[in-house]
Amino acid sequence: MKRSQINSAIRRMEHLAKQNGFVLPPFCRWTPADWTGKGHEYDEIRDNMLGWDVTDYGLGEFEKTGFTLITLRNGNVKQPDRYPKPYAEKLLMLEEGQYSPMHFHWHKMEDIINRGGGSILIRVYNAAPDETFADTNVRVCKDGCSYWVEAGSQVRLDPGESITIYPYLYHDFEVVPGTGPVLLGEVSMCNDDQNDNRFYQPMGRFPEIDEDEPPYRLLCTEYPPAGE
Repeated sequence: MKRSQINSAIRRMEHLAKQNGFVLPPFCRWTPADWTGKGHEYDEIRDNMLGWDVTDYGLGEFEKTGFTLITLRNGNVKQPDRYPKPYAEKLLMLEEGQYSPMHFHWHKMEDIINRGGGSILIRVYNAAPDETFADTNVRVCKDGCSYWVEAGSQVRLDPGESITIYPYLYHDFEVVPGTGPVLLGEVSMCNDDQNDNRFYQPMGRFPEIDEDEPPYRLLCTEYPPAGE
């Protein structure tokens, strides 16, 4: 993935957040130069991968398969004594024509909230014991309303609506055509992107980057070590 694509996606998400009245935390506005000399007082950001995350899932087709997101807060399942938060929060942007692939989490439960912009479709399947799609009805919990849908149904979230995603519930994301980019919120248990994503089709989580221009913001995987 080209750095220019990453920079452009971050700028578009900043604009979308501003349009919808979502003010980002200070560390999301830091430039690479701002990171110089940041000490151990910011280890929570480094250790828990807070901040910007832009991915094409290693497929090289960001306009078709990709996501732009920010981890706003997170605990740490590997360092619970140091970082005891049992919860996480993300802000995500999915643009028209983009797709976030089918996956589930073994451990994390999350609420996905449409914070503004367009409308989103989320297709749902229960995972079978062998982690394929189960041909069983899926229980949907949407804004306090519980109901059942057939396997593979799509649940639509308009602005303000939300859905609960349980462990072992396969889900994907796409934008309703013609409604514009969507700003999504995610409120969840601790997030562990390196060990708790089961993609239906094997793929990467973080991109390889072609440095065709300088970075506008550093991604959560790129922070320099703490300055002394």
